Amino acid sequence: MPPILLGKSLTRADGHQVHLLPSHGNRHGLVAGATGTGKTVTLMTLAEGFSRIGVPVFMADVKGDVAGLAVPGETSDRIGERLRTIGIDDYRNEGSPTVFWDLYGRLGHPLRTTVSEMGPTLLGRILELNDTQSGVLDIVFKLADDRGLLLLDLADLRALLALIAEERKAVSTEYGLVNVQSVGAIQRALLRLEQDGGAQFFGEPALELSDLMRTTPDGRGVIGILAADQLVLRPRLYSSFLLWLLSELFEALPEVGDLDRPRLVFVFDEAHLLFKDAPAALRQRIEQVVRIIRSKGVGVYFCSQYPDDVPDEILGQLGNRVQHALRAYTPRDQKAVRAAAETFVANPALDVAAAIGRLGTGEALISTLGDRGIPTPVEHTLVAPPRCRMGAITEAERARVRAGSPVGAKYDTPVDRESAAELLARRARATSEQARAPDAKRASGGERGLGRTMKDAVFGTGRRQGMLETMGKQAARTVGNQIGRQILRGVLGVFGGKR
Repeated sequence: MPPILLGKSLTRADGHQVHLLPSHGNRHGLVAGATGTGKTVTLMTLAEGFSRIGVPVFMADVKGDVAGLAVPGETSDRIGERLRTIGIDDYRNEGSPTVFWDLYGRLGHPLRTTVSEMGPTLLGRILELNDTQSGVLDIVFKLADDRGLLLLDLADLRALLALIAEERKAVSTEYGLVNVQSVGAIQRALLRLEQDGGAQFFGEPALELSDLMRTTPDGRGVIGILAADQLVLRPRLYSSFLLWLLSELFEALPEVGDLDRPRLVFVFDEAHLLFKDAPAALRQRIEQVVRIIRSKGVGVYFCSQYPDDVPDEILGQLGNRVQHALRAYTPRDQKAVRAAAETFVANPALDVAAAIGRLGTGEALISTLGDRGIPTPVEHTLVAPPRCRMGAITEAERARVRAGSPVGAKYDTPVDRESAAELLARRARATSEQARAPDAKRASGGERGLGRTMKDAVFGTGRRQGMLETMGKQAARTVGNQIGRQILRGVLGVFGGKR
């Protein structure tokens, strides 16, 4: 397997070229440096190199210029001079096989997952919930599992929250305390997420990992580019999505040990967003994934301004290092320079701390893993230029790439199958209809029974006399009483001697 050319050493006088060995591509890496020093171009060179040896790549496009990987570049005098200096004689302008993705579905194929697949931990981080609210979210997922309710999109999650609010006492008894305030806070967080367009991320068809690990018929790895110019404005959604994707790879891929090349290379740009405000449990999860996922054939490459943006326990797992210039203008910068210098294997011919501040654009300090996995001494390197366009592409060019995509027909049309929201709505309708049925029966029976009741009241029944019979008897008694009183008065008159 041919090595990936990164550039030419400027430390040595013998024209030594700096390479990354594919067999150690899954040992992870770091590309760091200040803005404008060439990090993105280095990432593009790396992505092209992996693609040419048949390794799929997935990377985020934060500024919009990584999309240039899809189209051929243009040779200039500056590039020509760099090619001659490095000693590259097989260079040609070409694009790489590329698939565009976008959580919002604007600049690429919609990239979705279901609420269940995301899980309560990462979803709670996206919604920025506190511990109490995250506990309620855990109950929502457990209740959905116990009752066989699918959580596919945010409508399903909202329906479960409404159910828990309605059955709060019973749920609290069985699963733990649920209060109305926490349910309301989660609902408001869902509303904010929807207003930011995040609702489009949840649903079906959900992403199949195999579609990120494609190769072309001629054996080149497909580069998946996630449009992140808008997504990065929501740091927690951006970092949580990429962490979810990394976790899915970790859980789904089998152990393969050391290969001659990675099965997939995952590039995490703006890596500091992943660790910002991350709780200890989440950091521990990231560390676990990064440490073990290399045995599943996946290489993870972090990109950030400063090496110390990545926690030490994870930084120690990154065997391939590319450090672009850092300007020591502030105490923070000076500390970062010292930290960066200490992460490299020393080179007697190079003052690393001093060199970091003097690097030009397109130059870097590079140390990769050698034949036996031992880090090589750091080299001041002139980075090789990519073969693609080093800049943004037009809308027409993006449309042509999307039109030729092998996955467009699969993901561009959303699917809305029956899940928790529809099932609970149907149950609610059935319950409502059952509740109305006795009332209707009673109302109908009342209308029919009213005539019968009036008839019984007027004419009477076998057990009870009616109004007519009662009135007749009263009239008879009245007449009889009057006659009797007349007779009685006559009799009394006779006894009284009256005539």
